[in-house]
Amino acid sequence: MGKKRILITGGAGFLGSHLCDRFIAEDFHVIAMDNLITGSLDNIEHLMGLKHFEYHESDVSKFVHVPGELDYILHFASPASPIDYLKMPIQTLKVGSLGTHNLLGLAKAKSARILVASTSEVYGDPIVHPQNEDYWGNVNPVGPRGVYDEAKRFQEAITMAYHTFHQLETRIIRIFNTYGPRMRLDDGRVLPAFIGQAIRGEDLTIFGDGSQTRSFCYVDDLVEGIFRLLMSDYPYPVNVGNPDEITIKQFADEIIKLTGTNQKVVYKPLPQDDPKQRKPDITRAREILKWEPKYSREEGLKPTYAFFKNKIANL
Repeated sequence: MGKKRILITGGAGFLGSHLCDRFIAEDFHVIAMDNLITGSLDNIEHLMGLKHFEYHESDVSKFVHVPGELDYILHFASPASPIDYLKMPIQTLKVGSLGTHNLLGLAKAKSARILVASTSEVYGDPIVHPQNEDYWGNVNPVGPRGVYDEAKRFQEAITMAYHTFHQLETRIIRIFNTYGPRMRLDDGRVLPAFIGQAIRGEDLTIFGDGSQTRSFCYVDDLVEGIFRLLMSDYPYPVNVGNPDEITIKQFADEIIKLTGTNQKVVYKPLPQDDPKQRKPDITRAREILKWEPKYSREEGLKPTYAFFKNKIANL
């Protein structure tokens, strides 16, 4: 019996690269695939010489070919931050639709189990709080964020269609705000933006009045949740995130304290359709996966801050 083989799309990205690490550690043969529009080979450089790791530069929206057997597929290819999907709206829609279709076809051809990375953005600007998996969301399909939100909603729909029509083994994870080493400083999300500004001695920019909330999950916790969901027999969406909710203003204060800087906070207008509240209901993950986050924000922010500090020092 050879090693189990897994394809990880978006494998050179922030989450994808951590998943490559985890599955190498679990003794899998890992095939990473990325077109590098938001990923970076720096994230997987340390794996390149390994016998059971391979990398393919490919755009899954166009065509996917993987020779040989395949046991599992993790579909994590997609621009995931507002700055990226607003800059690349068509690619974002394509990877969520055409890319997902190609990978579901590959999973069917290889009899592989596929897990697709969905997002809390399927809930839009929620009117239910906290958000559980039975909530259908409040999404503006033609607003600027619609390209990402609707790509992910379609992705869930086609994945479920393949499950019911073709009896394909599918898993759907809804990821809430996640952070950790290998995030891009320039990806526009609140955590790298705040830390980058603090390290560079700039004022911290809050969009809106700072009362909107987010819930931040450390990447190692998320990877554990993904692993458990992939290995489970549950085909319906599962929220994975940290329910410890915090306002953006409180978070800015935490970053100022963490970095030992004394910046001011400046306020700018809130972007259109920006969600006011984000907090996962993780009852389903607790019950089905026996999963809940282990890392506090204080514990997770230390290695994240050290990573960014080193990154900026080497620019």
